[in-house]
Amino acid sequence: MSALSRVVRSGVQRRWVQTAVITLATAAAVTAGLLGVGLLVASNAPFDHAFRAQHGAHLTVLTDRTKATPAQLAATAHTDGVAGTAGPFLVAQAMILPPPPPGMPDPDPANARGPVVTIAARTGPGTGVDRLTLTEGRWATKHGELVLAAGGDFRTPLNTTIRVGGVDVTVVGFARSVSGTAGGWMTPAGVAGLHAQQTGYQMLYRLDHPGTAAGLTAARKAIAAALPGGAVTGARTWLTVKQEATDKTSLFVPFLLAFGGLSLLLSVLITGTVVAGAVSSTLRRIGVLKALGFTPSEVVRAYVGQAMIPAVIGAGLGLAAGNAIAVPLLSETEDLYGTVSLTIAPWVDVVVLLGVLALVAATASAAAGRAGRLSAVDALAVGRTPAAHRGQTAARIAARLPLPRPVSLGLARPFSAPVRAVAMIVAIAFGAAAVTLAAGLAASLDRVQVAADHSGSDLTIDGHRDRIEKPASRSGTTTPTVDAATVGAILDAQPGTAHYYGSTESDAVVAGFSGNTSLVECTADPGWAGFALVSGRWFTRPGEVVVPTELLRATGTKLGDPITVTHGRVTTVLTIVGVVFDPGNNDGLLLTRAGAGATPESWQVGLSDGTDVGAYATAIRAKLDPLGLTVHVDGSEGVDELLVVIDTLAGLLTLMLVTVAGLGVLNSVVLDVRDRVHDIGIHKALGMTPRQTLTSVLSSVALIGLVGGVVGVPAGLVLHGVLVPAMGHGAGVELPPVVLAVYRPWQLTLFALGGLVLAVVGAFLPAGWAAKTRTATALRTE
Repeated sequence: MSALSRVVRSGVQRRWVQTAVITLATAAAVTAGLLGVGLLVASNAPFDHAFRAQHGAHLTVLTDRTKATPAQLAATAHTDGVAGTAGPFLVAQAMILPPPPPGMPDPDPANARGPVVTIAARTGPGTGVDRLTLTEGRWATKHGELVLAAGGDFRTPLNTTIRVGGVDVTVVGFARSVSGTAGGWMTPAGVAGLHAQQTGYQMLYRLDHPGTAAGLTAARKAIAAALPGGAVTGARTWLTVKQEATDKTSLFVPFLLAFGGLSLLLSVLITGTVVAGAVSSTLRRIGVLKALGFTPSEVVRAYVGQAMIPAVIGAGLGLAAGNAIAVPLLSETEDLYGTVSLTIAPWVDVVVLLGVLALVAATASAAAGRAGRLSAVDALAVGRTPAAHRGQTAARIAARLPLPRPVSLGLARPFSAPVRAVAMIVAIAFGAAAVTLAAGLAASLDRVQVAADHSGSDLTIDGHRDRIEKPASRSGTTTPTVDAATVGAILDAQPGTAHYYGSTESDAVVAGFSGNTSLVECTADPGWAGFALVSGRWFTRPGEVVVPTELLRATGTKLGDPITVTHGRVTTVLTIVGVVFDPGNNDGLLLTRAGAGATPESWQVGLSDGTDVGAYATAIRAKLDPLGLTVHVDGSEGVDELLVVIDTLAGLLTLMLVTVAGLGVLNSVVLDVRDRVHDIGIHKALGMTPRQTLTSVLSSVALIGLVGGVVGVPAGLVLHGVLVPAMGHGAGVELPPVVLAVYRPWQLTLFALGGLVLAVVGAFLPAGWAAKTRTATALRTE
């Protein structure tokens, strides 16, 4: 073994804290890099990859079963421009109801309300166009069995019996269609047996030239021309499905770049600080090495090697940890992206591993350069002796403060090693910024989900307008309608009611807007129920309307402009007074004030804080059931996969950043304690107790922790203010102010104090070592 190798091995073994810090910092950097880059790569055209793998349908056509036979549909496979087909498949629009709670009777089919999904008849997952991928369970092989779409609107455990279209069926599997052709699949006999509206046949096409909207339109016209007139009732292109998937994945890009950049920067900072600290604390050893004949380049290589050995070990640990953590995380991402078999690409492992090691090598070389430039005489003469002028003014000021002497000694210590103190401040600031950003991001995304789903209410009262307004029996009696005043009086009298409004929704047509639209007439301001304004104000009287951003863009209108709305046989001119946040498929949602004497279809109810939802629902049901109204408890939709993935990843990366920041503090305090071990011995000889020694060391990082927290929290606020709007713009939506204003003063204060906690926790181990060191041992140490 060469002399240089012995120096490297000795340094790694003796300085175990430095070795451990570099190992863990590198492991955290590689883990964070794998998660960030891996998901970033998975976010790069995941739909395109899945579409090719599953041979997705470029065009999905729905036909009227009374106007086109299966044989006529099958013949369209020979239409010009068609490369392949699947079908025809019988489809039905069926309501899905969850199983009743234990001990409760089955829901009344006349009153039940649940999601309506498209059920398609298929004998298997298919091998041609739109190859379905089973993610769990098996395929439906007999009547009464159902395969649900993975990640769809309705979720239930495998082998659960549910009611679909009035028929009890068992969920035997989950499958994914990248083309989004259906929400569930049954056998042809199973679909035919549903008590549901059988809407027709579905045909799936692969085309020769599917890349443009014009080409898809031409293909649709050619297919329609090959069928009897009026047979085609609807069509959906793969470009529409792709756009929906892209809107979701684009949210990830700024998020991953922000956290990945923070992780790499902090790891570089910690590695550079560790190696620079090792050089500054071993000047005498460097002088000895040079006196023994080591050249400047050999000294540099020795210190780079002491950093690279633990870095390689840490990189291996980070590689294993990153791939292990990615398994459940990518499983959630599969549901989000609507794809299958997402994994960390092998080339990502290689690039991240080599990239982090290259950064460590570059950082260590720059920090070790000082060791190579020192002359042997200067290194032997200086040793560990600090500059005499450093910290004297701070020490005098601290001594005059009305504080215990151990505390004043500790507060003055950072000023004698300003470079090391600044490095600790920056490390703690990174940790505080990460915590601030992660907490704000979680709160913002929670508000985004509430605003996007309009799910801020606690209860829904269903008036079943289609049932209660029509003649109910042959005897000539009718079920009376329930007006808003009657329901309002009952809700006002019920303790615990905080907010409510009634609403009636009807299909509408807006001049100049080609998308689907619906008009919701509300008896009161619905802002508390999860409807968030992007700009403007809420309506105050009939004739005013609040619209989504997409409608403004499509019609070229702005706040204060009139729009013409036709619903039913009524055409009304409404004035735009506000813009509501409404992403997704509800681009035409219009909110306006209902007129006097309105009879709403449903009511949304919000409860005051501390009100038991179950007890309230039981009490209000007793009053509303005689009126023919039913009460549903809201909040059963679950958390969106997007929030699960981002919150999980943010939590993991934040934990890593805080851990690495704490390790940086630990290493710096170890170096500092070693530098002044002789001073500690003198203080103990003069009567300083172990508890006072502990207090002195912890006090030396208290000011650093506070400054780091105060610096880091505003940095986290700035990152949040940049990152969240960037995520919104990536998804093509403008976020409302309520999504950005998520921090409270007490939270920011707590995050800033978190820097103090992080500093104290990182310094506690070396402080304990200093407290336990014997006086004689400390005095004998150079």
